[in-house]
Amino acid sequence: MLRGGGSKDAIGAPSPDATRIDMRGFTGVVDYDPPELVLTVRAGTPLVDVQALVAGEGQMLAFDPFDHAALLGGTPGQATIGGVIAAGVSGPSRLSRGAARDHLLGFEGVSGRSERFIAGAKVVKNVTGYDLPKLVTGSWGRLVAMTELTLKVLPAPREQRTLVLRGLDPAAAVVALARALGSAAEVSAAAHLPNWNGDALTAIRLDGFPSSIDARAETLVRLLGGLDTLDGPDGAALWEAVRHASPLPSDKPLWRIIVPAKEAATVVRTLGDADWLFDWAGGLIWLASATDSQAIRAAASKVGGHATLIRADAAMRATVPTLHPQAAPLAALETRVRRAFDPNGVFETGRFGGHS
Repeated sequence: MLRGGGSKDAIGAPSPDATRIDMRGFTGVVDYDPPELVLTVRAGTPLVDVQALVAGEGQMLAFDPFDHAALLGGTPGQATIGGVIAAGVSGPSRLSRGAARDHLLGFEGVSGRSERFIAGAKVVKNVTGYDLPKLVTGSWGRLVAMTELTLKVLPAPREQRTLVLRGLDPAAAVVALARALGSAAEVSAAAHLPNWNGDALTAIRLDGFPSSIDARAETLVRLLGGLDTLDGPDGAALWEAVRHASPLPSDKPLWRIIVPAKEAATVVRTLGDADWLFDWAGGLIWLASATDSQAIRAAASKVGGHATLIRADAAMRATVPTLHPQAAPLAALETRVRRAFDPNGVFETGRFGGHS
């Protein structure tokens, strides 16, 4: 089993018999060209080091990655950049700036055939051939051991401002967020927390220069009515909470449910007694619930979504597949792809159910 910092060890079924390969030996920056917005770094480099490096140049990893330790009760700071890409981790900014897979330009790695290969490129332009960077992002180390990554970075915004509506129910919140996203306000993040310090908050974030934010905030006020502003620290705390689902109880299984945003209210209404919050304007539901796993996945499937089990005790993780079960044609296609990279099952551990 490929392992970086171990921040995601508690995701998936326990695999006591799997041989662990520590990827932290592949560490350090290979090349960083701030004017070209391109960073090449070895996969075992800690995420916090990468974020500090680009922040020092006034830049950022625009897909807003985070350390799963806050979700799983581990020690913060363990996540590696390779683990983040392998798990496809994206935070609230994914709504406006794209997911992890959209910012991976290229990589070097070793397949299950013991073949070292290079995919993608170190320039922000189209390349010929299969888009392997998008394929390996979110593959959870089941296709290739990535040793080096080339990432696109972006300038960090000069200012961020969080505007909130209070007291909306889930359906009304989704409608309001959709209207904001459809406007000219250039919303960078959008979430709904049904219980944030005792209040239901529908949050909209604007990034950029202060004068631009002022004008776009006025657009939203005209569109949505009265909006309150959270000051800098309070706004930052809210988005940190959304990123790590920290308002949700830690003693219940935690699910990451991806659905069409317009269906988010339907899903939480169907599941009834559960704690939840919306990110990505409703496209992502963080749900903490002891409800039967089949009922949760049925609710997601019914609206064209899927549910991933993120946090649970070892007994549940041993019996409930982490990843949403696929339809037979998709499962067969995935098996063929994995066999192409790993014909001998070198990366198979049983961690994600079946031969995963």
